[in-house]
Amino acid sequence: MTPATTRPIHNRTPRRTKVATQQSAISRARKSKPVSESRKMSASHKSALARGRRESRVIALYLDALNSAKGRPGRKRTPKSIDERLEAISRLLPTSSQLQQLELIQERMNLEAEKAQLGARDISGLENEFVKCASDFADRRGITYSAFRAKAVPAAVLARAGIKRTRS
Repeated sequence: MTPATTRPIHNRTPRRTKVATQQSAISRARKSKPVSESRKMSASHKSALARGRRESRVIALYLDALNSAKGRPGRKRTPKSIDERLEAISRLLPTSSQLQQLELIQERMNLEAEKAQLGARDISGLENEFVKCASDFADRRGITYSAFRAKAVPAAVLARAGIKRTRS
């Protein structure tokens, strides 16, 4: 029997590593020529790009706020119900065991944080900004009324924004 020869299993060239690809990109950037005057962006193009970025940011912030304001399933907490539970915790603390006290203290901290967030959920400012730019954004990107509704944007807000409900 002849000894096994060491040959590659395939005839492909080895893949470039991430570092080699980055070095290649750097060397191409050094060799590139300066942009000619005819290839510079016009002021109107720059302002259109800035407008698009601003509108995208406003839409994303509003959708994030809607999503965070949705909360968890089940009964909704109100400031009154949180205050009632905080009072109950303060009555239970002195008579509880050490482990129960630890759990009650953590629950109190969680409730206080939740109560602070209830006040911070006012999204009317974001909603007003959304209304200003949603129609143009939707027209440019081809986003329909139904797509916004699927993301839980209220119908009244879409009506204020001028996004009409259409049949396709």
